[in-house]
Amino acid sequence: MKVDEIQISEREIMKNLDSKKLEQVAFILKTIAHPLRISIISLLVANEKLCVNDICDLLGSEQSLTSHHLSNMKLSGILGSVREGKNIYYFLKLKEVVTVITCMNKCELL
Repeated sequence: MKVDEIQISEREIMKNLDSKKLEQVAFILKTIAHPLRISIISLLVANEKLCVNDICDLLGSEQSLTSHHLSNMKLSGILGSVREGKNIYYFLKLKEVVTVITCMNKCELL
């Protein structure tokens, strides 16, 4: 293999890694891009874990809609859950989303 071929291969590998990472970032941004989801994340930053009923009470949201959003964020890896008795408690698993939300709050566009 020639030196030029090795350099091209490394560039292609780096390009693929970057596109995969960009796809992951876009997926996470799409997942959190809803006011109720951002509110849920904010609550979970302030509270270690909450069940759907607690979240609904704090946000004044409907249980079915809140459960839907919790489920989507759990499937995407943003939230985790643990069962305690009859309740399922949700917690923030991907804490990096807080940095994204904080950055957007500081943005002059908002």
